[in-house]
Amino acid sequence: MSDPVADTFAWYSMHAEDFATQTARADLRSFHDRFLRYVRPYGRILDAGCGVGRDTVAFADRGYEVVAFDASEELVSLARGHVGPRATVHQMLFEDVAWKGEFDGIWACASLLHVPLASFTGVVSRLAGALRPDGAFYMSFKLGEGERVNGGRLFVDHTEESLRCAVQTVPLALVETWLSEDVRPGRHGERWLNAIAIARPGGEGSERPRGMTTRSPHTRG
Repeated sequence: MSDPVADTFAWYSMHAEDFATQTARADLRSFHDRFLRYVRPYGRILDAGCGVGRDTVAFADRGYEVVAFDASEELVSLARGHVGPRATVHQMLFEDVAWKGEFDGIWACASLLHVPLASFTGVVSRLAGALRPDGAFYMSFKLGEGERVNGGRLFVDHTEESLRCAVQTVPLALVETWLSEDVRPGRHGERWLNAIAIARPGGEGSERPRGMTTRSPHTRG
């Protein structure tokens, strides 16, 4: 029987160059601005699932100290070439994250959407543990519910309600959610759920979001 997680890794290995072409120039400055409102000025950011390093470069160029990682050897190689000396890029899995209380922000742009539902809460908890108190955690998903395989990759879609349920035992407080449109060619009508949460060590998050709006663009998979 095929392993959808292994198949997803293999997809990125096979299509790294095409993926880089599709995503490297996406303009997410409005998303960066929204996230950085919650991050200590010039603080330390973990780009979790960095792809080709597009956002790593954006944060580093704004004066933040950035550490990045991705599971794909091929994407890490491309990211290192793109990022250069601006930041360190590791090849590792979400499950390999061992930092504790070291980051002011975590940026997980369209990366956690490949984590199976059965593993999702544990992975988010592990990442949240890398945040300092009141650190910010951005994550994004295709809008929908449940697991599916599309084009050789596993996707786990979320609505605001399903995401709240998935993270209710994690010491994070969701403070913003909003919808965005994917503007890549051929992706008209694809919608994304974006969320920002704040680390609340020692307790579960319960804050309501500041409202859901429509923004664009958005892209990873």
